[in-house]
Order: sequence, then C-alpha cells, then structure tokens
Amino acid sequence: MKKFLLGTVALVALSATVPALAADLGARPSYTKAPVYSAPIYNWTGFYIGGHVGGAFAGDNSLAGNDGRFLGGVQGGFDYQFAPSWVLGVEAQYSWLGSNNNGRLFPGGVLVTSNNDQLGSVTGRLGYTWGPALLYAKGGYAWKDGNNLNVATNGVPVGFTTNGNHRDGYTVGGGLEYMFAPSWSAKIEYQYYNFGSTTFTTGPAVIVGTSFRDDEHTVKAGLNYRFNWGGPVVAKY
Repeated sequence: MKKFLLGTVALVALSATVPALAADLGARPSYTKAPVYSAPIYNWTGFYIGGHVGGAFAGDNSLAGNDGRFLGGVQGGFDYQFAPSWVLGVEAQYSWLGSNNNGRLFPGGVLVTSNNDQLGSVTGRLGYTWGPALLYAKGGYAWKDGNNLNVATNGVPVGFTTNGNHRDGYTVGGGLEYMFAPSWSAKIEYQYYNFGSTTFTTGPAVIVGTSFRDDEHTVKAGLNYRFNWGGPVVAKY
C-alpha cells in the first residue's frame, strides 16, 4: 500500500512538471518561404524622343572632300518588340551641320563652293535585343537643304546651272543602343546619306560637265527618353 501511494504521488508530480517544461521551451518557430527572384526583361515597345551630337564627313568624291564638321540634332520614333528578342521601329531624325567653306579651285581662278547645313531622314529599323542592349540596322528616305552651290571667277560670282537640286536621297546605317535606366537609353550610330551626283550643265567652260558626289558619312552619339507601354516586363524564377 505504501508503494502504491508513493507511485501515485510521483505520477502526479511528473504530470505537473511536463507542462511547465513545455512552456519554458517556448512556441515552435515558424518558417517563411524565401521570396521569388524576379529578373527584369527590358521592354523596347513604345514611343521615344531624344537628341544627338557627332560629326559629318563628306565622301572622297564630293565637292568638299572628306573634311569633317560638327553636327547636332533631334530624333523621335516608335519601337515594337516581338518574337520576343526582335525590335521593329520607325524613326525621324533632323540634324544641323557646321558651316563648310571648302570648295574646289579650277583653272582660270574658277572657285566652286558648297555649304549644306541641314540633314534629315525617315527610316525603318530592325534590331535584336539581349537584356538592356539593342543592336540594329536602319535605312530609308533622306533629305538635305539643297546643294547651296556658289561659283566665282577671280572672286566675282558667275551664273551656272546643274542637273537638279538633289535634295532627296536615301540613307542606311546601324548602331547600338543601351537602356541604362528606366525610360532612358543611350546610343552610338553610323549613318550614310547619298543624294546622287551633281553635274554642271552651264557656267564657266572649265566646270561644264564636271560631276561630284553628294554624300555624307555621319557618326552620332544620342540620348533617348522612352515612353514605354506598361513599363518593364518581369520574369519570375
């Protein structure tokens, strides 16, 4: 009987101790799932506007030779991203060029000069993008402010005619654009402008029948502000 009573007391004491120990251990910690990583996919679809600076260099067969001039201007356009790494777009661009006083001196003191200070273009462009970079080619219609030719003999202006004003032509080029911040991209671009050839039809005898190319090679660095449709797309992993 005495052993039974001692066993009962021990059992009651143990029952009272276990809940207290459980309380001292504290609540079971809870674990939360690690956040899902989201990698940005850059979205090139949308309108943009911007500006550019650079240099223009006439071709070797032009009237002015391969001299260089400063240029600066503005551009704007629209891009559409598809398939999913290709970008198709259209762009309008306008550039002002520095003055060009060079020319060609012919026998008899006949000096022919030209000063074109405006270039424009409307082009389509196709590019391939990976991450924030876009490599593209472009081509389309080009415009300039005419030949602006002058002919003088021993410093005295003389009359002349040519086979056209050569304001309209074509352009091709390419470049690399990089989206370095939300809605902002920077680019470097080469663009070639061709307006055919000009031939003198009347004027001093030494220049009649003389032809020269109307072309420009340009290198530009530009900055664009992009009005993206819906902002950057995000892929989850």
